[in-house]
Amino acid sequence: MGKAGEDARIASAKRILEREIEALRGVRERVGAPFAHAVSLILETPGRVVVTGMGKAGLIGRKISATLASTGTPSIFLHPAEARHGDLGRVCAGDLCFALSKSGETEELLDLLPPVRAAGIKVLSITETSDSSLGQASDLVLELGPILEAGEMGLAPSASTVAMLALGDALALVTQENRDFGPEDFARFHPGGTLGRKLMNVGEIMRRGERNPLIRSGATVREALVVMTKTPGRPGAAVVVDGAGLLLGIFTDGDLRRSLEHGEEGFLDRRIDEVMTASPKTIRDDKLAVDAFNLLHENRIDQIPVVDEAGRAIGLVDVQDLLELKIA
Repeated sequence: MGKAGEDARIASAKRILEREIEALRGVRERVGAPFAHAVSLILETPGRVVVTGMGKAGLIGRKISATLASTGTPSIFLHPAEARHGDLGRVCAGDLCFALSKSGETEELLDLLPPVRAAGIKVLSITETSDSSLGQASDLVLELGPILEAGEMGLAPSASTVAMLALGDALALVTQENRDFGPEDFARFHPGGTLGRKLMNVGEIMRRGERNPLIRSGATVREALVVMTKTPGRPGAAVVVDGAGLLLGIFTDGDLRRSLEHGEEGFLDRRIDEVMTASPKTIRDDKLAVDAFNLLHENRIDQIPVVDEAGRAIGLVDVQDLLELKIA
């Protein structure tokens, strides 16, 4: 391919992207009171949001349904054609039907609405205009407005599906913002993959119980080394506590190396209280694991004690655990 051919393809791609950007700008300008009412309608729905659409709108609907479900709004996707052959039974009283169609004249979708409405289920729709058949059959319409599709022929759904997806995402995310739905809830719905790991909390990944290298105040450095060596996982640190389990300090491999480099005589028989780092950085078990990593990184340390609200040492976070989980 010559340079002229490459330039023509690049120019064509830019025209297509510009057409889709124009569609997004148009939808953004149309966001108003109906959008706010749609958020309220979803929040007031006791059941699920049943998203439906045919063809490319159906593919977009599947994604919007997935976004709703992952952000705190129970949702399923219902194929309009399958609904006519028994899947309509998936729709229950208390649900909300969320229908997507650019033209608002999709036959399979329109055939689905009478039995849905007869069951007392409200209909929210995204379509080009509220004057369409779908718009007139809906309780609430989010209008896309007139959209010119991208490409030389302007026939394949492109700019309209981008606009539909963006409007659906905005609806799902604004609804999430109006729910009591925080990072911990998000993590519960995303237990797998990098996202889920980054949203794990400290309590899920900390070393606890026999893996938490506790040693009582007054013990010797030698005794601390035994604890560090025998604790499962060999954490490279000993957490110093008093008789009530309250955190007093931490002694690490780094502290040991530095002391041995100075050639201090009788070091191993000194009290751990004399050589530990008193009042070390700590973290609570309800904090995010990524917060623990940031704290370790900012302070250039490898371990951080986990304490409860009373200041008791209940666990230890080791940077190697975070790296293995790919939380960094």
